[in-house]
Amino acid sequence: MKAVRVGRDILIIAAIAAGVAFVPGGSNAAQVVLAILTLAFLAAIVWFLFTLRRENHLTLAALSDSRRALLYGALGLIALLISGTDTFFASSGGTLLWIVLLGASVAAIWRVWLEAKSY
Repeated sequence: MKAVRVGRDILIIAAIAAGVAFVPGGSNAAQVVLAILTLAFLAAIVWFLFTLRRENHLTLAALSDSRRALLYGALGLIALLISGTDTFFASSGGTLLWIVLLGASVAAIWRVWLEAKSY
């Protein structure tokens, strides 16, 4: 029974790939679908961050101004990194810089979170 299910899934993927490869305008339709999925993913991230902020409003208000600025700056840097991914990934140096900046942002968020949770 499982082999039939796997075979069916493979046929579905093959049919979608054939539609993209052989139907006129198939690549354009695939780009539209990819854009929709990307926007849905980014909207889910924004919703998650909004909910997280709403649930931890008191904790964020209790942070010092410098820690809050560090947290929001790191989140803003991550947003800029996401929007400029294509530009950064155009060169190997840009890719390395993107990774370093992402790591620095995550480290800043981690540090603020640890200090907020310590007494």
